[in-house]
Amino acid sequence: MIELMRTNDITLVAFAKALLAAEGITCFELDVHMSVMEGSIGIMPRRLMIAERDVFQARAILRDNDVEISTS
Repeated sequence: MIELMRTNDITLVAFAKALLAAEGITCFELDVHMSVMEGSIGIMPRRLMIAERDVFQARAILRDNDVEISTS
């Protein structure tokens, strides 16, 4: 699996997941439950992972929908 994006914005993660799902790309969200550890203040970024074979198409989909991809 490849990290497609990393962000603190949970609405952006939900939007990206919906866009990818609409195109048949399976993704997996990591660090969802870190809010328990951080006290729900949103400092730990969530990561969106996808299969390596889907990277090119997934990046194109997000770029076409003005979703900024930040992995660092």
